[in-house]
Amino acid sequence: MIEYRIQPSRPEAHVFTVTLTIPAPTPEGQVLRMPAWIPGSYMIRDFARHVLSLRAETGGVPVAVAKLDKDSWQVAPCDGPLQVSIDVYGWDLSVRGAHLDTRHAYFNGTCVFLQPIGHEDQPCEVEMLAPEGAAYATWRLATGMPRVSGGEWDFGRFRAENYDDLIDYPVEMGHFEDARFEAGGIVHRVIISGHSGTDLARLVRDLQPICEQHISLFGEKPPMQDYLFMTLVTPDGYGGLEHRNSTSLMCARADLPRRSDAPDKQRDSYRTYLGLCSHEYFHSWMVKRIKPEVFTPYDLSQENYTELLWAFEGITSYYDDLGMARCGKISTESYLELLGTAISRVARGRGADKQTVTESSFDAWTRFYKQDENASNAIVSYYSKGSLVALALDFTLRRVTSGAKSLDDLMRLLWQRHGKIGVGVPEQGIQLLAEELAGQSLQEFFDLAL
Repeated sequence: MIEYRIQPSRPEAHVFTVTLTIPAPTPEGQVLRMPAWIPGSYMIRDFARHVLSLRAETGGVPVAVAKLDKDSWQVAPCDGPLQVSIDVYGWDLSVRGAHLDTRHAYFNGTCVFLQPIGHEDQPCEVEMLAPEGAAYATWRLATGMPRVSGGEWDFGRFRAENYDDLIDYPVEMGHFEDARFEAGGIVHRVIISGHSGTDLARLVRDLQPICEQHISLFGEKPPMQDYLFMTLVTPDGYGGLEHRNSTSLMCARADLPRRSDAPDKQRDSYRTYLGLCSHEYFHSWMVKRIKPEVFTPYDLSQENYTELLWAFEGITSYYDDLGMARCGKISTESYLELLGTAISRVARGRGADKQTVTESSFDAWTRFYKQDENASNAIVSYYSKGSLVALALDFTLRRVTSGAKSLDDLMRLLWQRHGKIGVGVPEQGIQLLAEELAGQSLQEFFDLAL
């Protein structure tokens, strides 16, 4: 069992202290590594740059540590158990990083948990502690990580199956509002961190049918035992990141439903927020479990290149608004307005003439996530154009099968052949399954669309 302990040790200085205990370190000298990127956000972020200090000891005796490269260290050979402690700076207010101040704490595992090379498959336990002091006595904790001790929202001990599992449970500490609902026979929890004045009753009424819609598409009980929507409210934030049984979201206060809103009115900003929730929830299947072959497993030390992000993000973008329309959370007119906006966005940009959607996928690490002033002239979004490719593929499958098959059937086939059994999708896998459903070659379509 690999053990971790994490505490916001100096909130006023934005510092977490994290201790890793390895019972039987590698005999030739244990290597430790901080991930260079976080799954779902395809850019090298070099989380090791936020490590302020690293100390190792065994039996209370310090052990020498040598740095190997920008994000790796090697501890001198020693007997176990080996304890390694790090201080980590957290001041990245985003869904991809770690952020700590005197009001709240948030982190992703990739930002704070060292990877013990050679022990990644071992189960892990994490003790999560509140900051010391009376000012933090009423803080609560929210995460999708399974509990070992403590009640709901309490600090305590948590368990993960392995390192890959460990880093896929973001954590929020502080004060937050909470609500819950059931969909697909499992509990879904919602937390809102930040003073929002949110109409939580309306929010859960709107989220529940969206989740039910996505669950019904795949035709069986959800692959997770529970689910957590985590939203941090900021003055002008926006973003989301998918995880195996949760999502981290950021939005502005104006994006959430207010108690003063008319029950039959839906502001555009709230529609956008619901679309974000829908998008991240669909990722519970598409990319968290149905994933490119190159992501099985992830190599968190370097870029993992694939031409399939147009499918994993584009198809998800197609279903986020479509799912809301199918369950009645937006009108047909509203859906067509959103579709028209997506078409206009791609058509007006010049990037589609310079870059294919597969090239956009492959180059996400250096171009899509590192856009400059010339981006609109040089790149095309694999989200936006990918969603239009998904729409066209849906129409094509319906046309060539006289309405017998659709993109829905492709999603279910991807789930049965790949996501459900943990087999990655090869680079040509989407096209091959689509052709299987169509009963004919779709090479001309894919050559034109991609």
